[in-house]
Amino acid sequence: MELNKTNSGNRIHIGFFGKVNSGKSSIINEFSGRDISIVSNQEGTTTDPVYKSMEIKSLGPCLLMDTPGIGDETVLGQKRMKRTDEVISKTDIGVLVVSDTNTEPEREMLKKFKDTPILVLINKIDILSEDEIKKIREDFSSYKVIEVSALEKIGFDKLLEELLKFTPKKEERLFDGMVEGKDLVLLVIPQDIAAPKNRLILPQVQAIRELLDRNALVSMVKLEELTDILGLLNKKPDLIVADSSVFLEVYEKIPRDVKLTSFSVLFAKLKGDIDEYVRGVEALKKINENSKILIAECCTHAPAEEDIGRIKIPNMIRKKVGQGLQVDVSSGSVFPENISDYDLIIQCGGCMLNAKNIRSRIEDAKGKSIPITNYGIVIAYFKGILDKINY
Repeated sequence: MELNKTNSGNRIHIGFFGKVNSGKSSIINEFSGRDISIVSNQEGTTTDPVYKSMEIKSLGPCLLMDTPGIGDETVLGQKRMKRTDEVISKTDIGVLVVSDTNTEPEREMLKKFKDTPILVLINKIDILSEDEIKKIREDFSSYKVIEVSALEKIGFDKLLEELLKFTPKKEERLFDGMVEGKDLVLLVIPQDIAAPKNRLILPQVQAIRELLDRNALVSMVKLEELTDILGLLNKKPDLIVADSSVFLEVYEKIPRDVKLTSFSVLFAKLKGDIDEYVRGVEALKKINENSKILIAECCTHAPAEEDIGRIKIPNMIRKKVGQGLQVDVSSGSVFPENISDYDLIIQCGGCMLNAKNIRSRIEDAKGKSIPITNYGIVIAYFKGILDKINY
């Protein structure tokens, strides 16, 4: 990730949806001022989601998402629709593009969005009749409807005006309720084999930036020097943030009255449902050698020898229940299709995904009555210090 760019997981995700050839790609190109998506009169030009990062005034960092069009009943079209469904799961603001009076497919699609705010764009008003526009408006009378023409560049000021109404009233942050100005926060950052050369990983960078923005006093140290820095400081830290993999080692070195948490737990609280994760970890009491567990990574990376999700956590569980335990690993923004087969899902902090995506995953698991928890919560549970962790 470039230092001057916002990670996609911290951007507002704006998804554009509609039938094939409705003009989604043309609208995105015009709105962004760049040719991001291929535009053609041929149906099905957009075969995979296309993403474009941009800043949108008070909305801040956003990610525009162009999706394959609905209405293609071929086998390939069904695969494209699956990709579109994946985009729906991470959409913070949905923009539905309608360009003809046969609106049943679009109205059916809206049922998938649940509580996602939706804007309806009537595109091609340069060729639609007044009666056709009136009919479309009536079909979407419960939604905010905007009339645009990508070809004639009409209506984009109104689109921007309506999008800006979704500006969050308050931005949720990692240390809400935990850190105040002038608090001393100590970050314990192990530089193990998985750490990128010459760089800190994203959760560490985001934590440092937010603490500086909060006017906190920030110190960083490796585990091996933790005792040394505690001896040098003239006051106890108000909070210590550790990598989950060294939870117990840190806990054993610090005063009992110092608050302790981890980067993974902080992200679980920020983007997920920390209470659901704590409830979910109780499922480990029922796990046995015949159980199946899914380790759900939210990003893709080359696994290291001591990978926390692929190696350390499975080894902890197998040590307790037996080596026959089946542990599968998935990577990316969506779960495998067969999650009903699992007795427990353990997912990472999700720093690379937006909160909507993480919470959609949690709701998916809850809807299938599958317990779900988080890396940091699981490690604290196995180390016997879950009740000592702050979140």
